[in-house]
Amino acid sequence: MKENIQFSNLDRKDTIQKVSEETFDLVVIGGGITGGGIALDAASRGMKVVLLEKGDFASGTSSKSTKLIHGGLRYLKQFDFWLVKEVGSERAIVHKLAPHLVLPEKMLLPLIEGGSYGKWLTSIGLKVYDILAQVTGDDKRQMLEKKEALKLEPLLPKKILNGAGYYAEYRTDDARLTIENIKTSLQYGAEALNYAKVIDFIYEEEKVAGVKVKDEASGDEFSIKSKYVISAAGPWVDELRSMNNSKKGKRLHLTKGVHLVFPREKLPVKQSVYFDVPDGRMMFAIPRGKITYVGTTDTNFNLDKDNIKTDLADAIYLISAVNNMFPNINLEMDDIISSWAGLRPLIHEEGKSASELSRKDEIFTSDTGLFSIAGGKLTGYRKMAERVVNRIAKEMEEKYETNIPECTTDKIPLCGSEFKKYKHVKKYIEEVFDRIKEDGFTEYDAWYLVTNYGKQTDTILDNYAALRNKDVYVRMIRAEVQFAIAHEMVLNPLDFFIRRTGRLYFDIDSIRNYMEPIQEEFKKAFGYTTDQLQSFKEKMEEELESHSNFSLERV
Repeated sequence: MKENIQFSNLDRKDTIQKVSEETFDLVVIGGGITGGGIALDAASRGMKVVLLEKGDFASGTSSKSTKLIHGGLRYLKQFDFWLVKEVGSERAIVHKLAPHLVLPEKMLLPLIEGGSYGKWLTSIGLKVYDILAQVTGDDKRQMLEKKEALKLEPLLPKKILNGAGYYAEYRTDDARLTIENIKTSLQYGAEALNYAKVIDFIYEEEKVAGVKVKDEASGDEFSIKSKYVISAAGPWVDELRSMNNSKKGKRLHLTKGVHLVFPREKLPVKQSVYFDVPDGRMMFAIPRGKITYVGTTDTNFNLDKDNIKTDLADAIYLISAVNNMFPNINLEMDDIISSWAGLRPLIHEEGKSASELSRKDEIFTSDTGLFSIAGGKLTGYRKMAERVVNRIAKEMEEKYETNIPECTTDKIPLCGSEFKKYKHVKKYIEEVFDRIKEDGFTEYDAWYLVTNYGKQTDTILDNYAALRNKDVYVRMIRAEVQFAIAHEMVLNPLDFFIRRTGRLYFDIDSIRNYMEPIQEEFKKAFGYTTDQLQSFKEKMEEELESHSNFSLERV
């Protein structure tokens, strides 16, 4: 196994001093999946890169998606064949780069009376989808009769079911995919800082030549010099364009997407389902470990981008849609155990509703040389990065007479992946289970570790072996947080519980159970005061409350 690179906020002062003293080829603003992809692409081509994120990595859109690497079947209905072809092809590539993190997931598309998809059109559509996405072997689409569909998913509505389409997608953890891209960029010499907010640009001869940054951890300010700056700040792209006095022409159109989380026993779908909503939209129900989550909504958003909430109307809409499709499931508000709400930074088009807006990405270049990229989908992050780095590489070659190689990120395995195929991931899960079962751990625990960390699980198990807590689960989570502090740049318990492990969404009870030992690890590592730890605890409790409880006041 490759040695894990030290990537820690314990080295924060040294990192800030280092990036302040050097001149970079490229500053990337935004530590989401797009920024992470750009940092890896540019660094792997030999550029000197620094990535800056104003909050934690993946704390914006890139931890709030449907968590699917999917081909966008619905874009066939909009005749957006180019988008279907690109993201369809990308699914297989991203799965190959991290098969432990991008997991095969068969999707069932029920065909119901009066639904969006008829039998004939679905058959043709999925065939086109397979061709465009270059799907091969067992992953090719199948058309199922009613009886076969009910065997796969008994909860479907027998009375109005006419059959189903059955096709292949991939499921991921978007925040983990982001952090692994960023960590992989470090192997090529990139630098990256979270809690580093760009507050202004530096100009030389009226061209952007770097950024002024506020360290959100200390309050200090510093500058970074750079030949080029790319803003991949998602919903905040227009703010940075305004700061640069270049917000002209096209602008962002933000839409909100909400997902609800239920205990698996309350919504016991046997597999992922892509189903009709009475208003003509489509929705996903996706089983994952201990839970099943459903989504998503698509509504216009004009409020505080740093405080996006699931409100009562969102929850009612999603619950009604589930109960409509699965008549034997009577979900209620009290069944919701968690939720997440995020923003899509789409490109505005006059006269189009939120659901009709294109998911294509676009690159803007200002007169001062600031590059911005917006739009796009999680699945297409690698190609988005390639397009914008190609643009910057071309300019660098012309201006500095240097030779920048072509993109090779389709061949660079992400951190944690030493697996050639998904079957090797399954074998490794079995090996991990063999190592931990005598201590009372379950197969789920082995699956959780490997699908989060891949081969980096070995390091966590080494940490575990060195600890002495009686409760083995306390010992394991301490081993996890030690890994996250040393190698994943966490600065506080929220980074760990929300972005690095997804526990706020997928295992919310574990936060309540293990807050104390996690606080102890942060105190030990960072020397936090009692007041600082209390502040973290209160913020975590606010997150727990806002993600799981909905009231009329929040509409």
